Amino acid sequence: MLPSPSATNGSDLAILRHAMQAIQAGQFHQPRTLLAPLVARRNEQALILHAFCLCGAGEVQEAAHILATTGLHNPDSQHPLQDLSELMAAQDLRAAAIAVCRAAAQLAPADNRINLVLGDLLVQTGQFDAAIATLTKATTAQPGNMLAHNLLSMAHTEQGTLDAALEHLTACLPHEPDHVGTLANIGSVLAARGQMEQSFAYYTQALAQRPQDARIRVNHSVALLKAGQYARGWSEHEWRFRLPGHTSLPMERLLPTLGPDTNLHGQRVLITHEEGLGDTLMFLRYVAPLAERGAITHLWVPEALAALCRNVPGVQSVQVGGAMPAYDWHCPFISLPRVFASMPQPWGAPVPYIRPNSHKVAALAPLVPHNGKLNVGLVWGGAPRPTSHFAHMIDRRRSMSLHTLAPLGAIRGINLISLQKGPYAEQMQDPPEGMALYDPTDSLHTLDDTAALIMALDVVVTVDTSVVHLAGALGKPVLLMDRYDNCWRWLHGREDTPWYPTLRIIRQTTPRQWHDVVARVAQALTTMASRAP
Repeated sequence: MLPSPSATNGSDLAILRHAMQAIQAGQFHQPRTLLAPLVARRNEQALILHAFCLCGAGEVQEAAHILATTGLHNPDSQHPLQDLSELMAAQDLRAAAIAVCRAAAQLAPADNRINLVLGDLLVQTGQFDAAIATLTKATTAQPGNMLAHNLLSMAHTEQGTLDAALEHLTACLPHEPDHVGTLANIGSVLAARGQMEQSFAYYTQALAQRPQDARIRVNHSVALLKAGQYARGWSEHEWRFRLPGHTSLPMERLLPTLGPDTNLHGQRVLITHEEGLGDTLMFLRYVAPLAERGAITHLWVPEALAALCRNVPGVQSVQVGGAMPAYDWHCPFISLPRVFASMPQPWGAPVPYIRPNSHKVAALAPLVPHNGKLNVGLVWGGAPRPTSHFAHMIDRRRSMSLHTLAPLGAIRGINLISLQKGPYAEQMQDPPEGMALYDPTDSLHTLDDTAALIMALDVVVTVDTSVVHLAGALGKPVLLMDRYDNCWRWLHGREDTPWYPTLRIIRQTTPRQWHDVVARVAQALTTMASRAP
């Protein structure tokens, strides 16, 4: 993330390293004292780190002066503002980085690299019109700069103007017809639009030039899975192990794809949580089929999932934290569909494959109204995770404001029961006019608790979060309010899903627009309420 320090002696290098570590930890005052002797000698790396401290402390103009000047002295290198943007984004201090970029652009208006960093930050903060204006300026200044064109396309994609994103990418491609990033991004936008065959053609061109690029291969796998091409998609998705943040366990002990005669009797299979809670909930369906083949299943999961997992058929042991257990094979949950891809049970155990705790079901049932109305569980937001660039942008697409759901408050014959946890739950302090929300969430500490409460509901209405998978795995009716450029697991062009037979998908018809989705949900709930006994 940060520039690699170069210094004339070991003590200077140690100072720079310690300063970087402190800045990455969000400490901006102490490193300035540490760096002061090097700054006095005009050590360039120390000046850059000093500027980062100034930015974190809100001293915009001085930070901008140092970074703009350093950039002009190194016109052929990555601009130090790029490092600043990544550092501040990781600490959710993007506003400070934007202020420094704007000030630097005033000091060095001809340095187009500043526009690229600023435009990217504006996209991350949802300032799409400003981002598009900034990045259009960048592409005008350098028509052959493919990075600028791709960032501009990303701004359009995040804004939801996918036609403009695609038009811009295809228009810039003649500048560099074999530009791998542009080819892959065209494939991504086409997949978001549901043009799957055209998407595959561009991914094929990109991979022909860079077949070992794990990021492109993973994005390609997502398009394949979205198109329902599961055999190829699951195999391709294993390329994610070459990206940071996935399993560090040895690949030679990764559970292989099972054949009809594969014998797992007495072999310990360590099944590990990898990404989101929803992924683990979705693929718990494969634990029982593994146990039926004689495997000794050992699950290693977060605390929030532990109690729930202990009640899943086929689970022999559940671990939270601690040291590496003994195993013969290991398998992240997301690899389990690949393991079973050639089996008679490619979808795993049938729904319901999660069993709620019967004692908790009885204990939590009184928290739900018993007034003859339809009990509707409601979730309108996921986990924002602002320090994670990709996760934050995905959450911005999938989540909505509680006020967007105002029409549901006017439906007669239903009770709205919040299942919302996390930052979005704060919106219940200012609900839409006329909306009455029951809030039992203080009693929901784990997903096992949430599962028990869901059993007392008639239907769950939710955006694409872990609650979708929990309710679906329990066999409860679910109305999924889905984004236009949907996740691969919900396929393309369908309102149902092979994963959860009780789930109905209600998808945006226009990117980033929820009103028609809410109107269709309201209609569905009105119908259900009228038919309720």
